[in-house]
Amino acid sequence: MNWALIGYGGMGHWHVRKLQSMPAEFHIKGVYDILPEKNTQAQRDGLHAYATLEALLGDESVELVTIATPNDSHLPLAQAAMEHGKHVICEKPVALSTAELERLIEVSVRTNRIFTVHQNRRWDEDFLIVRKLMRDQTLGNTFCVESRVHGSRGVPGDWRNRKAHGGGMILDWGVHLLDQLLQLTDEDVVSVYCQVTHVTNDEVDDGFKAFLTFQCGLTAEVEVGTSHFISMPRWFVCGQNGTAIVRDWQLHGEIVKVSDWENRDAVPVVTAAGLTKTMAPRTEDTIDTYPLPGVESDVRDFYRNAANAIRGKEAQLVTLAQMLRVMRLMEALFRSANQNEVIRQHI
Repeated sequence: MNWALIGYGGMGHWHVRKLQSMPAEFHIKGVYDILPEKNTQAQRDGLHAYATLEALLGDESVELVTIATPNDSHLPLAQAAMEHGKHVICEKPVALSTAELERLIEVSVRTNRIFTVHQNRRWDEDFLIVRKLMRDQTLGNTFCVESRVHGSRGVPGDWRNRKAHGGGMILDWGVHLLDQLLQLTDEDVVSVYCQVTHVTNDEVDDGFKAFLTFQCGLTAEVEVGTSHFISMPRWFVCGQNGTAIVRDWQLHGEIVKVSDWENRDAVPVVTAAGLTKTMAPRTEDTIDTYPLPGVESDVRDFYRNAANAIRGKEAQLVTLAQMLRVMRLMEALFRSANQNEVIRQHI
């Protein structure tokens, strides 16, 4: 399949490298970037650089275009590509509002072009481990999920720290973590509460905490921070029969499950100013510790699915309905933070 790229920045390079590893499936026709130096770099990298955006869109041999540009440019570029007969993969967030996304969906339907968003974090192995634990009910009925990513460098000093370009951590990382959560259960979100931080940046959120409740009673805490010099675990999952922790992207962690429910005696723990039986840890003879399950993942399957969907061979994995749901959830987070209140809405 002939493929072209718009936007030869960091993620643009990433897309090129992935497709260069799939020569039997994709042929890279070329790239275009609004910055001349990026086009020059593409030529140095052995790629064809289109002289103009119009030249790329006018290349009738190109079937599929990936858009890897600042967030505020996704709408006009994706619309133009589809109206020139191209199928489109757009970087996340696919748009800046539900209204923008609905407009793109209308264009996709009208032009009969496949349109999807690069939700690549669905292929992260830490997420796939948590999904497996929940689907297999390894911990019994899961009642709480915590998902976090922490950094200590603030918002990157490019367009991501500008509101006009769709910057901020809800749109940058929240879109990934929320999409992952929505893949863990079929239940609707029924309430949302969110707080944002402006530690290093007054214009956009440089972090947030969101608390979600699903219709089944499952609760989720989602946190992104850019001023954390000690990171909390990537995942913390609680079930009726045990707890799992995934500490980092390197998949360090374990599962602890109850082995003897009948042995309820607890030895009190002495604290600095008292003692407690309620919070006393279980004795070793009443719990078992297990390693995290192994999973295999290849993020190139995202592109394989896009190609197969274009060919009519399989269903699109990242669907228009899923995109809308994530966008509505992000808008609920913004609304909750701005109004400092719980948003009660089925999403």
